[in-house]
Amino acid sequence: MDFTLNEEQRGWQMEARRFAQEEIRPISLARDRIAEPAQTIDWDIIRRGSRLGFRTAAVPREWGGHGIDFVTQVVVIAELARGDSAIAKTFSQNWKWCHLIGDRATPEQRERLLAPFLADDTYLLGGGITEPNAGSDNRLPPAGDPRSGLRLRAERRDGEWVLNGEKCYIAHANVGKLFMAYARTDPDAPLARGTSVFAVPIDTPGVRVGSVSNKAGWRFYQNAELFFENARVPQSSLLGEVNGGLEARGGKNAKFGELEYSANAVGVCDAAVEMGMACAKRERRGGRLLAEHQLVQLKLSEMHMYTEALRSWVLRLAAESDASAAGHSPHGHFLMNFATDAIQRVCYANLAVHRCVGNGEISAGAEKLVRDAIIWTHIAGDSVQRMKSVQGLLASHGAAREAGGRRSAAS
Repeated sequence: MDFTLNEEQRGWQMEARRFAQEEIRPISLARDRIAEPAQTIDWDIIRRGSRLGFRTAAVPREWGGHGIDFVTQVVVIAELARGDSAIAKTFSQNWKWCHLIGDRATPEQRERLLAPFLADDTYLLGGGITEPNAGSDNRLPPAGDPRSGLRLRAERRDGEWVLNGEKCYIAHANVGKLFMAYARTDPDAPLARGTSVFAVPIDTPGVRVGSVSNKAGWRFYQNAELFFENARVPQSSLLGEVNGGLEARGGKNAKFGELEYSANAVGVCDAAVEMGMACAKRERRGGRLLAEHQLVQLKLSEMHMYTEALRSWVLRLAAESDASAAGHSPHGHFLMNFATDAIQRVCYANLAVHRCVGNGEISAGAEKLVRDAIIWTHIAGDSVQRMKSVQGLLASHGAAREAGGRRSAAS
C-alpha cells in the first residue's frame, strides 16, 4: 500500500510539525508541572492552534471547516502529539463530536451547533458518556440487561426533555461549551435500545460542573464531573432518533476513535524515540557512550520496531477508512490494543535508557511520556477492548463461513 502523502496532506503535516516544535514543546513540561489540574490548560496555545485549523479540521468544507480526510487527520494528530499528547487530544477531541454532529444532526441542527463552534477559537466540545457506575459496560453491555450501563435519565415533559443524573471523567467538562450527553430514554430497555443523545450547552440551567480530575498523565487535557439536575433541553437538542443513541456512533466516522488514539500513540512514540536516541548519543557510562552498550542498542531497536509497526498500521487503517463507507471493524479494535502495547513498551524503554546514566538521573521528559502512556490502558487497551476485538473477529468469521456455505449450496 502506498502511503505517500499528497500536497495538501503534506502541507497539514508540516504545519502541525512546526506548531508542535515551536509552540507546543516549549510549554509542555511547564504546563504538566502545574499542581492545580484546572489551571494546566493554556488558552493561548488553543487560540493559536485554532487559527491554524487544528480545532475545526474535521468539519466538512461545505459547513465552514477544513474537511480533512482520515489520513490527514492521523498525520496531524501524530505530529501534534509528538509535541505533547494531551494538547493534541485537546484539539482532536473536538473532531470526534464534529463527526457525530455531521453524521446525525439535521441541517438546522448543524447550522445551530456548528456556527458558534466555528466562530470562537475557545469553543471546545465534549461528550457525556462515562458515569460513576457505568464505564466499561457502556462499551460492552450484558445482552438484554436494562440495569447495566449509563443511568443519566431523560424524561419527556411538556414538549421538552428533563435530564437528571451525573457523569464523570468528562472531557472538557470544566472548559467546554457544548456536550453530547448520552441518556437513558427508555430505562426498561437494554442500553443499545434505550439510549438517546442530546446536544447540551454548558450554560443550560440545571447543568453543573463538579470536581476536576487530578490525573497523573495527560494533565493539560481537562476532565471533570458533570451534574444534571432537572436540566431542561428542547426537542431540537435530540440528535438522531429517540432510543437510537448508540447507533449515532455508527457509520464511517465511528472509526475515528480508534484512529485518534492510535495516531496519538504514534506521536508519543516518535517523541520517545527521539529522546532516547539523543540521550544514547549524548550520555556516557563506563567511559563509553550509551549508544555503544548492547543493552541500550536493544532498547533503541525495540523502540524503533514498535513505533514503525504502529505507524504503518495506523496509516493503513486510515487509508482503508477513507476508501470505505463501513463503520467499525475488528482491525480497528486490534489497532487500539496494539497502540497500547506499543506506546507503553516504547516509553518504558526510553525511561530505561535514561536510567542508564551514571548518576541515575531520570529525565523529566521521559518520565512525563510514561505517565501519559499509562492513559492508554484505560482508554484503548483494556480487557473490554480486547474482548470487543475478538467478538468482532468471531462475528466476521461466522458471516464469512455462512456466506461461503450459501455459495457452495448454490453451486
